Amino acid sequence: MLAHLLIKNYALIEHLELTPDSQLNIITGETGAGKSIMLGAIGLLLGSRADTKVLYNPSLKCVIEGTFDLNGYFIEHLFEEEELDFSTSCLVRREISPSGKSRAFINDTPVNLETLRRITGQLMDIHSQHDTLLLGSNEFQLQIVDTYAQNESILRQYHTDFQAYRKATQVLERLKSEAAQLRKESDYNQFLFDELDKAQLQAEEQEQLEQELTILENAADVKERLQLANDYLDNPEQSALSLLKNAVSSLNSISKFAPQYEQLRERTQSAYIELKDLASEISDEQENVEIDDARAEDVRERLNLFYHLQQKHQVKTLAELIAIRDELEVKVSRVLNLDEDIAKAHTAVEKTKAKLQKSADKLSNSRKVAIAPVEKEVKKYLLDLGMPNATLHIQQTLIEPTEDGIDDVDFLFSANKGIKPQQLKNVASGGEFSRLMMVIKYILATKRKLPTIIFDEIDTGVSGEIAIKMGQMMNDIAQNHQVIAISHLHQIATYGHAHYFVYKDNSAEKTVSRIKKLTFEERVQEIAQMIGGLKPSEAIVQNAREMLQMQVTQRQKG
Repeated sequence: MLAHLLIKNYALIEHLELTPDSQLNIITGETGAGKSIMLGAIGLLLGSRADTKVLYNPSLKCVIEGTFDLNGYFIEHLFEEEELDFSTSCLVRREISPSGKSRAFINDTPVNLETLRRITGQLMDIHSQHDTLLLGSNEFQLQIVDTYAQNESILRQYHTDFQAYRKATQVLERLKSEAAQLRKESDYNQFLFDELDKAQLQAEEQEQLEQELTILENAADVKERLQLANDYLDNPEQSALSLLKNAVSSLNSISKFAPQYEQLRERTQSAYIELKDLASEISDEQENVEIDDARAEDVRERLNLFYHLQQKHQVKTLAELIAIRDELEVKVSRVLNLDEDIAKAHTAVEKTKAKLQKSADKLSNSRKVAIAPVEKEVKKYLLDLGMPNATLHIQQTLIEPTEDGIDDVDFLFSANKGIKPQQLKNVASGGEFSRLMMVIKYILATKRKLPTIIFDEIDTGVSGEIAIKMGQMMNDIAQNHQVIAISHLHQIATYGHAHYFVYKDNSAEKTVSRIKKLTFEERVQEIAQMIGGLKPSEAIVQNAREMLQMQVTQRQKG
């Protein structure tokens, strides 16, 4: 329920505040006074596109605020899905800056227009004589049937099953696509894998072989140099070891004379031992070096294989080649396992499809049961609204499963006797649409908690007794739902629990649109003028008073 509305700096509205009654609110006023401007501002709360041209003062920002009482709406899940804080008192605000930037907030949290529309679409519902496009929509017609059938829980289960089926189908299609692509590449991937696998790659092997090849290619020189080094260290005739050994003997003879001589002897002895060990290692290395052209050729071939594979796969190391080999192994294995995965995915699709079909049949049957009562009630209330020959036929057609079920419904309507019912867009006039929409909203109001309903001159094209019937319907809806009706008919205005008058104030330099809640006596005068013009006779004023008093008395009795 709309508890409070604030409009600042919008079109002809400088500042307007409205606290609607919880039941039927009537808004009247001269043409051009600003009633449509109010609806335009409310449209911004519903997510309409903003334009700086609507600013009353181009240098100030425009602010539209709506405070809603959400008790009984059961839409907490929407707030949770949009990650918004939920409160039974919900503040929705829309701002338009002079630069044209538009911002929207729900409970002071910034939201985009899609989120704004999703939330406020559950809070307010605007209907006018121009809603032919909406009423002619098959989606809207399906919603009418579902609302009448009270299919909310069945729809919720169907949506769950549909999402599960769609997800399973997507998994299957992805696997099929992957299988087709992998099979297309399978032979080539197998060839690449076999080539790399046959190479028996080891991450450190290339570095080791490159070092070995360097030695093999320089074996003669290496062997000669090692032999020469060994001769210098350990030649029988004259070597570093023999000289060092003589030095140790010389120091032995004086080591007992002083501690420092003993230290020199020990250090020289250690150097002799280390040098002897070094000579032994050099000798071993010299013996290990072989001039082996066959081995060198084998190493070159092995390294050339590495270089070829690295160039082919555009990498620089064996580690990268090993990673490619492992990846190819997964792809090759994946092809072998895909048939099993696809079979499992097929089973999942069939399982979810069977569950979906069960939900779809339940939903479709519920709709089928509701169609005849809807047709009957619409015909009954259209008769009350002066359309005795009107006929509504709801055509139900089975289709492939969609987000909304397996049904396509089409409202076929005829307002005249002997005329075959046709699609709404082809047969109904503005006035007929107004009455049909009024009847549908009236019927649906008995089935669920509707959002605040705003009727924008939906009474256009009706008068007299029909207008009275329409007013009664609005009054009935308003017993359990908040209704705001913009009307130009006095018959409807008398039913209002609250009556607001919109007018233009020309007292300042710039015209301003204002709204005023009328007292009982002010309502008498306004309704009298709606009946008899600006200067109604005393009899018309008395008639207006009696009409209003009768409604007040009936409400007091009720």
